[in-house]
Amino acid sequence: MPITMPGKPFWKELGPWMSSILGVSLVSLSLGVAIVVEAASSALSAEQNQAVPKLVPAVAQLPTQAQGTSVTLGNTTVPIPWEQRGDRIGLADLPLMSHLGLDLQNSTTADQQPLVWFSDDADFVSTWFSQGYRYLDLTAWAAQRGWHLVPDGNNLRIQAPTGTVMAGRRGKQTWGDRLVLDVDRPVLWSFDEDATAFTLTIQAQAGAAFDPAALTTGEGNELNSLTVTTSGGQIQIRGTFDSTSRPRVWSLPNPNRIVIDISQTDVVPREIRWAPGVLWKQQYLRVGDRAFPVHQIWLSLSDRTQLMPIWGNPAQLPGITPLKTMAENAQAYVAINAGFFNRNNQLPLGAIRRDGQWISGPILGRGAIAWNAQRQFTLSRLSLAHTLTTQQGQSLTVNHINSGYVQAGIGLYTTAWGRTYTPIVDGELLITVEGNRVTRQTPAGGAGTGTYPIPPQGYLLALRSFNSAAQSLPVGTTVALTPDLRPPNFANFPSAIGGGPVLVQNGQIVANAQAEGFSAAFAAQAAPRSAIGVTPDGNLMLVAIHFSPGGRGPTLREAAEIMRQLGATDALNLDGGNSTSLYLGGTLINRHGSTVGRVHNGLGVFLAAPE
Repeated sequence: MPITMPGKPFWKELGPWMSSILGVSLVSLSLGVAIVVEAASSALSAEQNQAVPKLVPAVAQLPTQAQGTSVTLGNTTVPIPWEQRGDRIGLADLPLMSHLGLDLQNSTTADQQPLVWFSDDADFVSTWFSQGYRYLDLTAWAAQRGWHLVPDGNNLRIQAPTGTVMAGRRGKQTWGDRLVLDVDRPVLWSFDEDATAFTLTIQAQAGAAFDPAALTTGEGNELNSLTVTTSGGQIQIRGTFDSTSRPRVWSLPNPNRIVIDISQTDVVPREIRWAPGVLWKQQYLRVGDRAFPVHQIWLSLSDRTQLMPIWGNPAQLPGITPLKTMAENAQAYVAINAGFFNRNNQLPLGAIRRDGQWISGPILGRGAIAWNAQRQFTLSRLSLAHTLTTQQGQSLTVNHINSGYVQAGIGLYTTAWGRTYTPIVDGELLITVEGNRVTRQTPAGGAGTGTYPIPPQGYLLALRSFNSAAQSLPVGTTVALTPDLRPPNFANFPSAIGGGPVLVQNGQIVANAQAEGFSAAFAAQAAPRSAIGVTPDGNLMLVAIHFSPGGRGPTLREAAEIMRQLGATDALNLDGGNSTSLYLGGTLINRHGSTVGRVHNGLGVFLAAPE
């Protein structure tokens, strides 16, 4: 898929992009798109047309004078983090694009971000990074447009000139629905959406010729209902749409227009150098006769980049949380959902290793990826068991460590699980080991009842349908644990996350789900996918793949083919479906947050502040 040039407004290449995905000509589209094609035909190349970046002094070293998490326009408040440093005010870039419509353009450097708002040409603004967000310095840019940025406690109020909506129209397109609003000047708007509805609030009054019926009358392809209200110098448009579609709002100049598109083909190709060593890309890739939207974060790793498994509650392992919340709490700049889990009891079902400690052990020989501080990786199927040896020389096999996967035998639970343990199945017998000595045997209650302390200098053994092992573990017995890690080279990597199946190994598609203990139904499923891949130069790609327009999600084989198309020499499937989440700078970039499920764990990317 072709990529637009840095600084070039995406709509100047919208025609050929949408045509290539849908296989239709845009000449026949009657509303809005014809305007775009006309504008594109007279446009100069990006190198000729874009403004020359004007570098401004970095403000990242200045102390933070004020900060908050919300922005107010008129009577509407939207969740956008912001900071004030010295006399400069920055707003978090992706929430800014999502809610206020300032469109980020392709870029090749992280310290200058081109953006478009009611303009043919991109304006460049400087950036800084703080606490998981990239802030765009809008101080001068906003002043040039008559905006006043006024900090007020946790809130930033934007006071801007209001305008007039002179006319509106709607039309059914081959690819969906389009609404167009003619405005007399560039005007601020705020945008919010959930799974099947959106609200657009425009800071403008209705002109004498504006007729809401021109927007609300008629049937849509994807648009189900629309209402328009005017009050207090604002126009509010509320719409509902099919769950397979998404709306996007953008602006056009000469004449000034606000455009709302509702389409199943909602992914605009982007390639943005978001941070040093972080490239954000999204595009459609074809496998056979299907085009799948593929959201990607490419990581060129350095000493300033740290990868770390994250989960919802650092104090205990049980529990699930939205990845966005998990990443924000950890102040990660980038994150992707990782391992599988039991959604009912919210327990992990796969490998999590951090700082050399097994937070949760692998199960069923499923795939995992591990790494070290030297930015070296290994990716393969992984298994871990322990041998428990008593002072009498008796040996018992411990099946899993800190895992929600249970079977007859012995499970091991350390304080990485939490301060206490609650039985997972009925009839467990708990053996407490402190200082390598058995100190207690406790018959547990039913599944999900009671809490039992895990000793800080020891562990609990949960005997399941294996009470006979208790005879070898009387109180006072000295024991020793010996790990059996396969392949053993994983011991050299202090961090790991699990998933499965392995999709690509040494450049070849493998993707054998049943060999990794997955069901035949899972192996055949077509669903959204999360994946992680290692490139030939030793860097990483984090990938989320979604439904083809109007169709299904990728199969495991198709996901493997996409990872290979992207250049991965090794790749691992992660938890998918409703769990598929790819996070960047405060925003899920692959889907709306209301459509994603809570997850147990993820991979967080942490960036050192630029010097």
